[in-house]
Amino acid sequence: MAAPKMLKLPEVLEEIEMSRAAFYRMRARGQAPKLIKLPNGQLRCRRSDLDAWWEHCEQNAA
Repeated sequence: MAAPKMLKLPEVLEEIEMSRAAFYRMRARGQAPKLIKLPNGQLRCRRSDLDAWWEHCEQNAA
């Protein structure tokens, strides 16, 4: 079984075309994609979580 694709925060920010500051504001409001904090303090986002977040955004925009 393959491990799920994990994106680094800069990769997520590039894909959603958002600044780090704007992303953290959105995260504070509970509106950002789900992130996982690694033991070394770095943040990762599962590809599936980011795709689900995109789907949620599309549904709310309709």
